[in-house]
Amino acid sequence: MAEQFDAIVVGSGVSGGWAAKELAERGLKTLVVERGRFIEHRGPEYTDLIEPWNRVNYGKVPETYVMDPVRRTVGYAITPDNLKWFASTEDHPYSTEEGKPFVWVRGYHLGGRSLLWSRQTYRMSPMDFEANAKDGHGVPWPIGYDDLKPWYDHVDRFAGIAGSVENLPQLPDGVFQKPFEFTAAEKLVKERVEKAFPGRKVIHNRCAHLTDPTEEQIALGRSACQQRSYCHRGCSYGAFFSSLSATLPAAERTGNLTIVCDKIVVSLVRDEATGRVTGVRTIDQNTKDGAEYTAKVVFLCASALGTNQILLNSKSERAPNGLGGEHDVLGRYITDHVVGGGANGEMPGLEDRYYEGRAPAGFYIPRFRNVTEKGEGFVRGYGYQCGTQRAGWERGASGPGVGAAHKESLRTPGPWRVRISGFGEMLPRAENRVTLHTTKVDKWGVPLLHFNVGVSDNERRMSEQAADDAVAMLEAAGCTDVTRRVWTNKPGERIHEMGGAVMGADPTKSVTNKLNQLHAAPNVFVTDGACFSSGGCQNPSISYMAMSARAAANAVDMLKSGAI
Repeated sequence: MAEQFDAIVVGSGVSGGWAAKELAERGLKTLVVERGRFIEHRGPEYTDLIEPWNRVNYGKVPETYVMDPVRRTVGYAITPDNLKWFASTEDHPYSTEEGKPFVWVRGYHLGGRSLLWSRQTYRMSPMDFEANAKDGHGVPWPIGYDDLKPWYDHVDRFAGIAGSVENLPQLPDGVFQKPFEFTAAEKLVKERVEKAFPGRKVIHNRCAHLTDPTEEQIALGRSACQQRSYCHRGCSYGAFFSSLSATLPAAERTGNLTIVCDKIVVSLVRDEATGRVTGVRTIDQNTKDGAEYTAKVVFLCASALGTNQILLNSKSERAPNGLGGEHDVLGRYITDHVVGGGANGEMPGLEDRYYEGRAPAGFYIPRFRNVTEKGEGFVRGYGYQCGTQRAGWERGASGPGVGAAHKESLRTPGPWRVRISGFGEMLPRAENRVTLHTTKVDKWGVPLLHFNVGVSDNERRMSEQAADDAVAMLEAAGCTDVTRRVWTNKPGERIHEMGGAVMGADPTKSVTNKLNQLHAAPNVFVTDGACFSSGGCQNPSISYMAMSARAAANAVDMLKSGAI
């Protein structure tokens, strides 16, 4: 006999943690099903308090390991300490259309990719929600910014977001804690770029790090960011937002939460007579034993692509193409962000200036193309994530030199360097899709996800313009040795995958409705990136959080009223 719950949440990352917190706090007996292993906050897998000289291989990753294309993509974050936090393609394969590579980065453990993200938090704006309807690309959103605004505010207060109020229509402000200080070079860049380009703004990065913890955050055992830049080794201070440090502990203190790990959700269980989903079907990743869990509502928060795989595999007589696949929309409109256009430069002067600590945030340049300046040959636009630093003594590890003179040359910092990287929007297109492979399965017998996703000329032109604009801004800032960077990244490399179960008003052209319910099964809610009809150019995690919190509150209300 399967154990009965009020709600099942599939996945324990950014979206799943928020769904669990909101459901449990509203009185629902909630089960979180995580396909990966158990990890404890501040537990033995956290290595952020280990001294540098005691780290495995001094923090260097074996070359053979990073040959894996997925792990090479996350080279900025991967260390010998967290190798297990990144799923390998060898153990977890997938397939791609010939000539269309896709990089699928996954974290299979409790907390998921909330332990691995870069914590950049930028709200989508009214123009982002309106874009599909206005320019005809993708499925029109059935909601607008005003629908999410109170939930963005709710998420900000609990999670803790450092940032500055700027009053920009393309980048709505949030409920912020104090921002991290600009470096001397960043202050100069801001002054000079805004003078040269009045329609462009240089602002503080907005990031999910505590700088002025609230009583609620302190009560959860969280404290202010120490600016050590060891984030990807686990944060024992709980300073950056993760499921392990924040939402799951909040859910646990209600007494309404149960967590099971090592259980791979293979498909949803559906009552063929009523069409109602009654629970989830799982396989133990270690023993391969099967088990079912039942509930009144199910939240799919398995990451956008994981959720697509579950829905596509939830086949039945009533749904031969998967649950939600009745009109051949399921699996379509897959997007990521395009990070291909940017520039680097050297900032002369300021030799007497340095900075304290290693802040997790640099500066941000919000979208201006097709806002205050027209984009030539493309629709939508891009923002820039940027940073400055001075080369330190470690530069001697890769350069020539030996002896006392070489050591002496490393006693003073090197020059200031400025980096500007564009993050552009990828148009939602129906031909960009995922399906189940017709013959190949993984070691648990689950059909592999097959990708047929590529970029368009719109993204290529956007990347070229982003690189040109970056060069112009660095030159205006007084930088020398400016290097233009332009390429179009493989889809998936930005780890901002969205779509497949897109939200819309028309059930024949979308998979989920304005309340995140499956059109085909109203007691199933999709609140991760799968439901996003478009992604703007902003990092999406804060929007996943707001969407999950909103949907959970609505689900509880509907359960109480008998609507589902």
